[in-house]
Amino acid sequence: MILIASTKEYNIKNYARYIKPIYDSKLITNKDELNIQYIKKLNPSFIFFPHWSWIIPSEIYENYECVIFHMTDLPFGRGGSPLQNLIIMGEKETKISALKATKELDAGEIYLKEDLSLNGKALEIYERASRIIFEIMINKIITNTPVTKPQLGDIVKFTRRCPNQSNIKDLDSIEKIYDYIRMLDAPTYPHAYLETKNFKIEFKDAQVKADIIECKTTIFIKGLQ
Repeated sequence: MILIASTKEYNIKNYARYIKPIYDSKLITNKDELNIQYIKKLNPSFIFFPHWSWIIPSEIYENYECVIFHMTDLPFGRGGSPLQNLIIMGEKETKISALKATKELDAGEIYLKEDLSLNGKALEIYERASRIIFEIMINKIITNTPVTKPQLGDIVKFTRRCPNQSNIKDLDSIEKIYDYIRMLDAPTYPHAYLETKNFKIEFKDAQVKADIIECKTTIFIKGLQ
């Protein structure tokens, strides 16, 4: 028995495609289901957390094999908003690290890593990562049970970004504006925006053509969005 915990639509689709037909498994999409009483009843061999946004209770990760996935080559990039921080740094490629859940954030031992391209908008990158996690990484961990290894190298920590950091007013190049728009272009994320006295203008679906960005915009009256 294995458990998958995720609320993201692309992960739910990939669970149905790559995991459910092959393994005795269940999907958790509600954070309230992630409690020790329910976990004890199922007694899973592994609990996988692709793109899980809530704290995992210690009584669960201390007693069960809990695997989380982080979009950096750990220990580089521990912390929040890994995709956005990587793109701002100008990175074109990264790793997805599968690691043990521990009390310290993103500090657990590593099961394995896989390459990930950072090309495209945020939703496309998350969907690409999801396919790699479900089709390749989860299967490798279940079938091979790799021996985990400590993280090696210098620790670099990322800080979770705030919505007000999505304002593009101070950016100084077409490339930086394009990167801001695409790195925030996914459901539930605060889109790149500009403000006037009375309005907020949000941007998505950006394309660069020569020195011009073409994109979709949504204009809100301030205070009414």
